[in-house]
Amino acid sequence: MAQAFHRHPTSSLFATDGKPHPLPDTLMAVTLVLGVLAFITAQFHSLHLLSSWSGLAGILTGAYGQFISETTRERTLLIIGLGASAVGFFLGMAHGGLFGGVLG
Repeated sequence: MAQAFHRHPTSSLFATDGKPHPLPDTLMAVTLVLGVLAFITAQFHSLHLLSSWSGLAGILTGAYGQFISETTRERTLLIIGLGASAVGFFLGMAHGGLFGGVLG
């Protein structure tokens, strides 16, 4: 097999193809941060506003990040962030929702 695959040792931590991907990397980091925030705050009943809104924002940024992602590493970390965001969002919705106690 003459055309064997050779991994480039100089490739970036976030780009397995050796090219810079600033927008997908930023969306990946934002999605992970929002996912962790939503997941942790969802464990506390009184923080349902923070968990539901950060979960919703994490779902939206993660979905757009999946749409424009170019490498497997980006997609993998986006899925982890999306999962944490979704769990935080749904638990936040169960504890009171996006506007629970604020409106009416």
